[in-house]
Amino acid sequence: MIGTIVASTVVAAPVVAGLGYRKLRQRAAAKHLAITTPNGIAEERFERIGGVEQWIGIRGENRDNPVLLVLHGGPGSPYSVFGRQLRTWEKHFTVVHWDRRGAGRTLRRNGKAGCGELTFEGMVDEAVEVTEFLRRHLDQDKVILMAGSMGTLIGVPLAQRRPDLFHALVTTDLYANMAANEALSYRGTLERARAAGHTRGVAALERIGADPMAWSLRDWGVKQQWTMKTDPVDPGVLLRLILPSILTTPGYGLGDVQSWMAGFEYSKKQMFDQWMAYDVRAGGTRFEVPFFVFQGEGDVLTLRGLAEEYFAEVDAPLKELALIRDAGHFAAFSQPAQFLTELLDRVRPLATRERV
Repeated sequence: MIGTIVASTVVAAPVVAGLGYRKLRQRAAAKHLAITTPNGIAEERFERIGGVEQWIGIRGENRDNPVLLVLHGGPGSPYSVFGRQLRTWEKHFTVVHWDRRGAGRTLRRNGKAGCGELTFEGMVDEAVEVTEFLRRHLDQDKVILMAGSMGTLIGVPLAQRRPDLFHALVTTDLYANMAANEALSYRGTLERARAAGHTRGVAALERIGADPMAWSLRDWGVKQQWTMKTDPVDPGVLLRLILPSILTTPGYGLGDVQSWMAGFEYSKKQMFDQWMAYDVRAGGTRFEVPFFVFQGEGDVLTLRGLAEEYFAEVDAPLKELALIRDAGHFAAFSQPAQFLTELLDRVRPLATRERV
């Protein structure tokens, strides 16, 4: 859905003027993102993970800082395009982005055929490989794992399976039970559409029906589209945050932009049945690492109430919940300063304490 809207917006834009403006924005962003500290690190590389060359970006002002591995959502929407939003994080963490199999620059490198089968279970295995690589490459015993949106479908089982690799698990935009989430999200979206007089949206939502287990991928996309359009916190998040980030990321050529969009659509088609069957409780509620939920207070895509219910059931050596104010979905990127404060207050001390 996001990829389709982005693609249509790009096509409609005045091409020549748009490309010139994009270059100016990319140069400004590159200047803002420059890392010049003596012990800093700014690397982009392909590593063979699961037999496929996969893109990994590593950035930070001090490579001795704790490592923060970010698992993107989508399931094929790399968060590496949000570098400007996370620039201040790089003073305190070595931030690692990974374009997973079938997504972003990994998709561009290998093509669809070269990416092979896409499964959440396989991505958990590959996340172990990525983490092991980071431990060797950055000479650190453990990393902090941050999983967002559909990245939580990988991050939660990963932390449960290999707690020895992680200082802590931080989840955001947390999916708990997909069937329950989509049913409740649908109901709220329809109510907001009716209240706002969106007759086209109401008709589209009524057509797909209220049972998410009966939806096709196209139906789910309709629900997501109208959920975002009626988002009471940030209905313009696509045009305000996501699209500009994709188009103006330094080093992102038009082929990379196209691959970002293509990966979003490709991953959806490959993995729809998998995520619609997801229930986080299938893996149990026990964690051997500290467990954190940093959820947008007004998230209408991954519902706060369901995340709070799951959090209450979790058994972990330490668990904490923080609500990000004035944020919906994409809380880490719409409110990066507030999110960083939570990371510094609650999570980073765990990593530095273990290294003493």
